[in-house]
Amino acid sequence: MSTIHVPNPTDPELAQRLVLDLLDPDLRGHALAELRKKREMFPDLAPLLWHSFGTIIVLLQEIIVVYPVLSPPTLSLLASSRVCNALALLQCVASHPETRSHFLKAHIPLYLCSFLENTSKTRPFEYLRLTSLGVIGALVKAEGTEVINFLLQYEFVPLCLHAMAVGSELSKTVATFIIEKIVLDDAGLGYICTTADRFFAVGTALAGMVTSMDDEPSPRLLKHIIHCYLRITDNPRGLEALQTCLPTTLIDGTFNNLTKDDPTMQQWLQELLVKVRSGKMGGLPPPVHGHMPRV
Repeated sequence: MSTIHVPNPTDPELAQRLVLDLLDPDLRGHALAELRKKREMFPDLAPLLWHSFGTIIVLLQEIIVVYPVLSPPTLSLLASSRVCNALALLQCVASHPETRSHFLKAHIPLYLCSFLENTSKTRPFEYLRLTSLGVIGALVKAEGTEVINFLLQYEFVPLCLHAMAVGSELSKTVATFIIEKIVLDDAGLGYICTTADRFFAVGTALAGMVTSMDDEPSPRLLKHIIHCYLRITDNPRGLEALQTCLPTTLIDGTFNNLTKDDPTMQQWLQELLVKVRSGKMGGLPPPVHGHMPRV
């Protein structure tokens, strides 16, 4: 009696075989899609991707090949899907503690800048924007200053602010989560509040999203926005500025329906209003509750 061998989807040999397939141009598209789909089944996929000969170069090639169609924006949905598969694997590398530092030292996030700078709101470009933000979001979930210092040094704050202005609700949420994690770090808070131009840019982006809540209410986005504002009040210059530029709709109860089912958001908003009205700073930054929005 013969039996048919069905591959175990969590079999390490399957992951190794798919990674090897990345080196074959004829098999690469399928391997990218399968690895993305199964990436959470392989806990050691990130080290495997990083240490396998030529694999990271292949993933970067998949990114670079679409640069010519970014401007003018002619990226197809099929091409966008393929490059997003490669980005998802880079996100896997960015999120793993064994490979995260190598990922930064190789300056791989810089390859995403062109995607985050784009202004197109079409589906292929929004998909690209959201997946790129997911890579940066995976980085900032790690505690420590290495990631924050990298993002500040290479001007990722303006890129996130741009995504907050032109992206979909989910892109805005992930971008605001990144800004939130940056300002919760002392270096990040100092960076944003050091100059009037930087504070104005961040304040404008946050206020713009608050205004957009009239048409597209989003409790999870509002929660990140409120937390950003609350953390900014821990800086004397930031607190002083917010006393004159905090959006009125955060003060007059406009968003009571969005905050009523979230005690943490209610608490943060109450603390924000008390500090802005009193002009007194608080103590340590409150922790981030929850997780990065799922990409």
